[in-house]
Amino acid sequence: MHKPFDFRGKRVLVIGMARSGIQAALLLIRHGAFPILNDIKSRDAFGSALDVLEGQSVEWRLGESPLPLLENADALVISPGVPIDNPAVLAAQERGLYVIGELELAAQFAAGTLIGVTGTNGKTTTVTLLDTMFREAGRTSWLSGNIGTPFSLTALSSKPEDILVTEVSSFQLESIDIFHPRAAAVLNVTEDHLIRHYTMECYIAMKRRIFENQKASDLAVLNYDDPICVGMADGLKARVAWFSRKTEVCQGAFVRDGKLTVRLGKREWTLCDTEEIGIPGPHNLENAMAAAVIALDLNASPEAVVHALKTFRGVEHRIEFVRELDGVRYINDSKGTNPDSTVKAVDTMRKPTVLILGGYDKHVSFLTMAKHIAESPQIAELIIIGATKDQLRRELAEAGTVTPHEAGSFEEALDMARKLAQPGWNVLMSPACASFDMFTCFEERGERFKAIVNGWPSGDAQA
Repeated sequence: MHKPFDFRGKRVLVIGMARSGIQAALLLIRHGAFPILNDIKSRDAFGSALDVLEGQSVEWRLGESPLPLLENADALVISPGVPIDNPAVLAAQERGLYVIGELELAAQFAAGTLIGVTGTNGKTTTVTLLDTMFREAGRTSWLSGNIGTPFSLTALSSKPEDILVTEVSSFQLESIDIFHPRAAAVLNVTEDHLIRHYTMECYIAMKRRIFENQKASDLAVLNYDDPICVGMADGLKARVAWFSRKTEVCQGAFVRDGKLTVRLGKREWTLCDTEEIGIPGPHNLENAMAAAVIALDLNASPEAVVHALKTFRGVEHRIEFVRELDGVRYINDSKGTNPDSTVKAVDTMRKPTVLILGGYDKHVSFLTMAKHIAESPQIAELIIIGATKDQLRRELAEAGTVTPHEAGSFEEALDMARKLAQPGWNVLMSPACASFDMFTCFEERGERFKAIVNGWPSGDAQA
């Protein structure tokens, strides 16, 4: 593991001026660096978002290629959306520049006990639950990272006694150096983001990097029911704790007689009935287990952990109940951006369901998901939309699902779902895809879903 980089007096090229880029620039200024601000978009495209940097000691180079700017740079900080094989990144590495991402930059300056959580699915729910547990325990907890609040913002204000709960993506792990969480978890790994990582082997390797700088005194938490996670344990330096819905593990979380139980070292806690956990579904039981293991290991009280488990109701856009209208429940799962996430949402349905699928193409297969849908007793109707519509049609047919309806727009899909759903049914929007073919982010997609559904008057569904 290397030492932190000395940014004082250095000219640092920051590529990507979205939220993480802005906060990275502010953090660099705080620590005596001179940021060069770069993005392919022009200044006008950001509206007022960059006003916080006006009057600061920065160099504005928006709407330009970053390659010529490397000549006068000492280091490069990239936003999560900039891949590690970007030509500017490769050129910077060839020049011997120090190249890191915003997550790594923040880690070098943040004070407090760092927790990192990654996985294909469940990250946001788990870190939000963890943050709730520590707050219930009376700790000052900062929730940031891939969840939407840049880690650099936390690094500007955190103190040594604080807890730093950080959601970490595979994109961010591409560019770490000394990022070192005191406790880290990989919740699960299924096929995703192959348009960025190309192969599953590379994707898995990126996820495992969260443990790369841990020591023997640190904690690594893994899913015992996930074979890929089990394989990650080999060679780790940290203490390993598991969570399992199916097996009583030696160290970690498990279910005994219907109760969530955690064993760490020689200590054991029986926390609550699994039916008392406030977030529904078997996948959320796993998320709750992972959170409980980390919270208890870092000395949150069992009482605070139990209270959080019972009262936490989940996060926005993840199997979020929106409205019951004319006897039909509408559920927003816009955060279901990959097939496995949608499988988990389908498994929480307990009534006949109209499922809306489709979106941006991330170059992943839908066939396993399609077979799961075909076997689900609850999926009564399917609607497909977006850039992946043709692939979904083929793979749903191969799996033997009900014949999907096709919609030409997001609004048309919701109108169609309302007509198809009968009283007592659900309408579930869980696309299994990213949103970039129609929206800027999954949050915008989810907000649009809610605005449309909440805007309907009752009693006028068309026949």
